[in-house]
Amino acid sequence: MDLELVKRVGIAAACQGGNCLRSYFGGTFEVTKKGAVDLVTQADIGSEKLIIETIRKAFPDHAILAEESGLNEGTADCQWIVDPLDGTTNFAHQLGLFSVSIAFALKGDIVMGVVLNPVAGELFTAVKGKGAELNGRPIKVSDSATVSESLLVTGFPYNFKDIFDPLLARFSNCLKASRGVRRLGSAALDLCSVACGRFDGFWEQNLNPWDTAAGFQIAQEAGASITDFSMGSFTVNKKEILATNGKIHNEMISLLKLK
Repeated sequence: MDLELVKRVGIAAACQGGNCLRSYFGGTFEVTKKGAVDLVTQADIGSEKLIIETIRKAFPDHAILAEESGLNEGTADCQWIVDPLDGTTNFAHQLGLFSVSIAFALKGDIVMGVVLNPVAGELFTAVKGKGAELNGRPIKVSDSATVSESLLVTGFPYNFKDIFDPLLARFSNCLKASRGVRRLGSAALDLCSVACGRFDGFWEQNLNPWDTAAGFQIAQEAGASITDFSMGSFTVNKKEILATNGKIHNEMISLLKLK
């Protein structure tokens, strides 16, 4: 498999999706609910349609797992994982912290990731074994040695009321130990911000594969350590993710561990 071609197609698809999001952003569009606080807009649907069309033109037989349309079956060994709008709530409230997230898995192994913030014009990319880049320039994780020197980022899942006590306990532990904790609303961008050293660590629960797949690959290629909350290996089907610069990982594990 030519992963450079896969990357180029991923970038083209992300740009198509990003152009769609920009055309809606700041205007009037329909917003509906998939859950109590889980929103979907016309922009989500339009972006996903263009992304899938772009991928299909280049790789008509590949499988595509997309947030809004689910699994579009194809060759099992080659699967694209697509979030056409990560940060829908931000988008719906005209806050420019959202992204297009596209990953490619070969035989179940994530090997390429693209995350585009169409408002900021920031394109994060990574191919397995080739490092990570922001707008074509190499990026790497931070050098912060302790949590007390670190700025952290987290997110709250849509079902946060169901896990409110452990969620709040972990947030409290990390807030007390660090320089600060931010909550920005796009897991894909949070992982990319760890990758380029803006944040030193990110954790979240109850995410889906399309939320983490591309950002996981980008952060990992930038040198991040990525596990679940128990130091187990992370896969995109797991419901816990901790990504750090590596130097604070053990300390973060201790903060996330509940008695």
